[in-house]
Amino acid sequence: MSSSRDVRQGSHRKALAAAALVLTLASATCRNPAHSGPGAVRRVSLDGRWEFTAAGGEDWRPAVVPGCVHLDLMRHNLIPDPFYRDAESAVQWVEEEDWRYRRIFDLDEAFLAEERVDLVFDGLDTFARITVNGRELGSTDNMFRAWKFPVKPFLRPGRNEILIRFDSPVKRERLLERRLPYKLPGEAPHIRKAPYQFGWDWGPRLATSGVWRPAALEAWSAARIEDLQLIQDVLTPARAALRVKAEILSTGNLAAAAEIALEGINGHRLRKSVRLEPGPNSLECVMEVENPSLWWPAGMGEQPLYTLRLILRRGPEVLDSASLRTGLRTLTLEQIPDAWGTCFRFSANGVPFFAKGGNWIPADSFPPRVTRERYERLLEDCVRAHMNMIRVWGGGIYESPDFYDLCDELGLVVWQDFMFACALYPGDEDFLLNESAEAGDIIRRLRHHPCLALWCGNNECEEGWFHWGWKEALPASVWSDYERIFHDLLPRAVRLHDPGRAYWPSSPHSLRPGEPRAEDSGDMHVWDVWHGGRPFESYRDKGHRFLSEFGFQSFPLLETVRTFARPEDWSLSSPVMRHHQKHPRGNDIILHYLDGRYRMPEDFESLLWLSQVLQAEGMKTAVEHFRSLKPRTMGALYWQLNDCWPTASWSGIDYTGRWKALHYYARRFFSPVLAAVIPREGKLDVHVVSDRLRPLRGELRWTLASYDGRRVYGGRADVDVAAGGATVVLSRPMESFLSGTRPEEVYLHCSLEEDGRLLSSNIHHFTPLKTVDLPDPGLTWRLTTSGGEPAVTVSALRLAKNVHLEAPGFDLRFEDNFFDLLPGEERTVAFDVSSPADISLLKKILRARSLRDSY
Repeated sequence: MSSSRDVRQGSHRKALAAAALVLTLASATCRNPAHSGPGAVRRVSLDGRWEFTAAGGEDWRPAVVPGCVHLDLMRHNLIPDPFYRDAESAVQWVEEEDWRYRRIFDLDEAFLAEERVDLVFDGLDTFARITVNGRELGSTDNMFRAWKFPVKPFLRPGRNEILIRFDSPVKRERLLERRLPYKLPGEAPHIRKAPYQFGWDWGPRLATSGVWRPAALEAWSAARIEDLQLIQDVLTPARAALRVKAEILSTGNLAAAAEIALEGINGHRLRKSVRLEPGPNSLECVMEVENPSLWWPAGMGEQPLYTLRLILRRGPEVLDSASLRTGLRTLTLEQIPDAWGTCFRFSANGVPFFAKGGNWIPADSFPPRVTRERYERLLEDCVRAHMNMIRVWGGGIYESPDFYDLCDELGLVVWQDFMFACALYPGDEDFLLNESAEAGDIIRRLRHHPCLALWCGNNECEEGWFHWGWKEALPASVWSDYERIFHDLLPRAVRLHDPGRAYWPSSPHSLRPGEPRAEDSGDMHVWDVWHGGRPFESYRDKGHRFLSEFGFQSFPLLETVRTFARPEDWSLSSPVMRHHQKHPRGNDIILHYLDGRYRMPEDFESLLWLSQVLQAEGMKTAVEHFRSLKPRTMGALYWQLNDCWPTASWSGIDYTGRWKALHYYARRFFSPVLAAVIPREGKLDVHVVSDRLRPLRGELRWTLASYDGRRVYGGRADVDVAAGGATVVLSRPMESFLSGTRPEEVYLHCSLEEDGRLLSSNIHHFTPLKTVDLPDPGLTWRLTTSGGEPAVTVSALRLAKNVHLEAPGFDLRFEDNFFDLLPGEERTVAFDVSSPADISLLKKILRARSLRDSY
């Protein structure tokens, strides 16, 4: 007789075997992002106008696809905008309802004369039952998967109707939750839906439903290209040996010809005869490219892209065509034993690089609202801040094709989490089968992107088991389920569908079993600052190999607060401002850190402003330390890049697209060459860090100056840094630098130059600025031009800390902001104007403030 444990293990073995079959069959059932070009496949878009109603009603109203029920309800003023004031609370009933969507459309006989017709959904959120002309077609249970249903027998010439019923995701979660005798940690871990939509400590709870990505009918005959893949077998600057693999679905026996072209610099073309049999067919061929143009991460080189195109012909007739855009490069995760343990670093075309960037969350609580233009602006902003890597965090969504296409174009390397975060998950057969299909679909959809560097299993699930009390509260079988998903199912999916890409089971994770926080290997999330209440200086105690999360909150500026709050709400203690702070202790934490470093601001607007300076200084402290440890530490991705709604959060760019102080600081602390002043063990070290691919030879100058404008003394030193290196240029005891002066009287300024050109500058304060009596800096400013573009020239008589230029009511993007001005210094700052501006009015509105003006 088998024990219950034997039965459970046997059940899991069957589930994993079935999941493995799903992974294998995914090759024949999932269409990758190779998009159809001119060819015989006929496509009828179902995007645009639909109708929707509550499941029990007949009050049909216009809806938009792609979209979601919250957006449709807002269009008809049936719910308030949940981002405004505390209206989120008034829309919570929406997630409890079932909803119906329908589309009525006409088809001609020619379309239906094709041998096959498929109904294709790129995304259904989440539990959908699909009916066509009154007959049930199928159902879905995963927001992240693409779905394709053979639909020809259900269709007819003339008028047709598609009806989709979306069941409440929260009701389904409750139903699934009751199957277990214990409660799994996390919001809605039993269903495959974006976790952040159930609320996070930076985002609202808006669990929506709907057809959230494009939908279409596709008709074809004879044969169709189901999948297209380009594999790099050999890649050197002189030669690329490539394999092209395609999956072709045929309705019968036929002879065809495949025309394959790799279009781009030094491209390649070939033609191959193929004999197709009914069902799935595999095509494989090889090609070589001489002197290939290599794709590089931002800051390391260019991003040339090739287009792989496949045309399938029967005689002169085009049966189908498909294409994908890619880049030729090697992009690897290196883990090599060294003096500190085992490195964790990324390497492009054989060149290791320090990863600089942040964590990306969905850019809106309602993803269908995010346009290509919005993606483009946010991602270009990352490049402007000298970032080269983005981590797509596992509590959001697999982003749209536009996101990854833009990362390819901009050279932004992507660390891609699978969508699991801060939770534990069931290991039953249904869940494993569903996840297997999801993994196969997503990997095949994204694998051609040169920007993609890593597949990561989850966010903080291992961390939670070992450090958040889950291990003590839950049965050991829950950890067994974890290992089945993240140490078996997902890595097997990567090996099957994307064997050249690295897989990492969790973040954080190390090579030491059960020690995700180990310092000698892997990646680390540092939350001693913020959650642990430790000072910013404690970052300097960390020597981990790669920092994939660390952060601090700030408030948005008043211009953004105006978009969701009325003047009577402008207080941190108001219900509206508390509602837009999702961390339970967030405001108190900010005020605690603020009080330790700065004098308390004189008004609400100044408090918002100063919180951003505080956040930026904290991240500066962290990043400068982590970069100074190179090559021991080889990555710093702060939390977080962006927002999904207007709120207090860890972001560097707020929901409206306005740069916070942090993002301006990031332009400086992520600059290709950095001079950083770092106190260590009673000494003051001046580090020079270079990400250049060539040696750096320059000059470091430093000056000790008083806050009232006197120069105490200074010096210089030659700088010689190897390509991609870091070195200490100057190191002295703190007392030696102070030279008998009091810490609250003086500051140290350092500048790094090469051939007379300023590369980096930095200021070190010997004491918190709350103890310093900053004099009036004597700021003046005027509108000018720079290179024919509008600009502001600003100057100071004395040190001006965190100079901030703004023009309330104007949508201006300044080239630099929140910068320091030395006594007598004049700086010209260009700015972008999104729309024609009245210059005379701008002159009146433009203002500059500094830290001295905040209290």
